[in-house]
Amino acid sequence: MNKQVQPYAVIFDMDGTLFQTEKVAVPAFHRTVQRLKRTGLYTGPTPTDEQVTATFGMVQEEIWERLLPDAEEQVREQADRWWLEHELECISEGMGELYPGVTEGIHRLKARGWALFVASNGLGPYVRGILDFYGLSEFFTGVYTAGDYHTARKEDLVQRLIESHGVQQGYMVGDRSSDVRAGKANGLTVIGCRYAGYPQFSAETELAEADVVADSFSAVVETVGSLTDKSPKKQLGSEAGADGIG
Repeated sequence: MNKQVQPYAVIFDMDGTLFQTEKVAVPAFHRTVQRLKRTGLYTGPTPTDEQVTATFGMVQEEIWERLLPDAEEQVREQADRWWLEHELECISEGMGELYPGVTEGIHRLKARGWALFVASNGLGPYVRGILDFYGLSEFFTGVYTAGDYHTARKEDLVQRLIESHGVQQGYMVGDRSSDVRAGKANGLTVIGCRYAGYPQFSAETELAEADVVADSFSAVVETVGSLTDKSPKKQLGSEAGADGIG
């Protein structure tokens, strides 16, 4: 069955773009390592918080190569399942947080007629769990994750999304170089997210090829604008987002 054609779309990354990942992923990872050690599956050193956050935006295989390089494949697979379980626990416990302006901004973009999507290198239950917890699922036409589609590159994931929904024009919004590459490879205008006052998990150079770098989610919303004005504003920063979305 063909999906409804959505010619104009905004495609969001999740971690570091909509959701403050570190507030859930880091404590969930430590719960996972403690569980691995209790069950005797892992006896090595515990990666630091900085090592964990450095993997944000990577696909699962890359993450475990970095964090548990000496662990056997079955141990990594178990760790993957437990980390997801503990992330969902942390979300349900209210430990996570969206970036300021995300809820209002998503409402506004949807009201302006944009089709909204998420394209994430994470796992499907995690991404959908965030949207469900914050009451945003109904605003998104589709959620595409590397975990669901077994894609190794974000370019391929976004291409699948575009082909499935007939996207002809729009924006890729994200905080990592993988988001920039995915947008550029698929003919989208790229909005890089580097929010002022929040932890940064990517090097500044990762967003060098973005069309716009926004320092707040309000700036993202103003850059996207309305369907009647699809020309991206090339310079937008704190001044545009200072008053919020309201």
